[in-house]
Amino acid sequence: MDFAGEHVLGVDQFDLAKVERLFEVADRMLPYARRERITRALEGAVCGNLFFEPSTRSRLSFGAAFNRLGGHVRETTGFAFSSMAKGESIHDTSRVVSGYVDVLVVRHPEEGAVAEFAAATRIPVINGGDGPGEHPTQALLDYYTLCRERELRPGSLSGATIAVVGDLKYGRTVHSLTKLLALENDIRFVCAAPPQLQLPDALVAKLRERGHRVEQTGDLADGLREADVVYATRIQQERLPAGLELEGVQERFAIDAALYDRVCRPGTVLMHPLPRDSRNDPNELSNDLNRHPALAIFRQTDYGIPVRMALFALVLGVADEVDTTAREARWYRPERFGPHDTRPMLT
Repeated sequence: MDFAGEHVLGVDQFDLAKVERLFEVADRMLPYARRERITRALEGAVCGNLFFEPSTRSRLSFGAAFNRLGGHVRETTGFAFSSMAKGESIHDTSRVVSGYVDVLVVRHPEEGAVAEFAAATRIPVINGGDGPGEHPTQALLDYYTLCRERELRPGSLSGATIAVVGDLKYGRTVHSLTKLLALENDIRFVCAAPPQLQLPDALVAKLRERGHRVEQTGDLADGLREADVVYATRIQQERLPAGLELEGVQERFAIDAALYDRVCRPGTVLMHPLPRDSRNDPNELSNDLNRHPALAIFRQTDYGIPVRMALFALVLGVADEVDTTAREARWYRPERFGPHDTRPMLT
């Protein structure tokens, strides 16, 4: 993958050199993501956001990232508001929209559908999530967050213990992240989930083939004890097969402050791709952790901006031109985004 003009469909396209290049560009995007500087590197360029599934973070993050590079965003959400409701094919939709925009971001409920969009066009297509398949940009921003939280660079996580918790079977974010982390050496993955939601066998086999240790447990406390990083996920209710019995699972795999203090190592990082499912109490990461310094979930979402800015700049070939149009931002910006944040934004 040479980035310029390329599609971003899955994490298998990345090796450590590509990840290192992306993160180096993301580091240079931080002043723009912090709203300290403005760039017009993509002035006049248009991004098409085609989201056929519900989304808040990804859709707004992609749009904001493109805007902060000076570009414009045009979007449609849901099938009802697209020509697909009239029976138009993915091929025709992709070809038509490609005549309007310079890059496409697509989220679709069917695995493999984003690749169909990419096959019908020569403009870059970025996978914003395809059903139970992959979410490569989420994995990249998760990897970036993990490195910054641990103050390490890609390729330096050897010996780390990563606990993945919750819905590991249907959660595409954990699939993409574990495959991406397989680029490292000697990672210990501890999978804490009920048997019916454990990591798919094929993915476990792939991780082990790469020399990583994979342990599976149905006991949450045991899964957390030696973790350097905990990656919690919600139950993917929208993807579960009919008849799957999961009563009590959310309660058994919920992490709160008392459990963290009782079983986790000091400094264990808590991550989650969000949204947390707050319809039930407790949720995957309890609200009593909101002021806990180990909770990285909001730093994680913040880092989505520089990472997606870097991807846009790379696939459109302007990564080395961003600073040439830069100027200082003059509007008010807070030191911290949230009232309970424990660190300045995007450190």
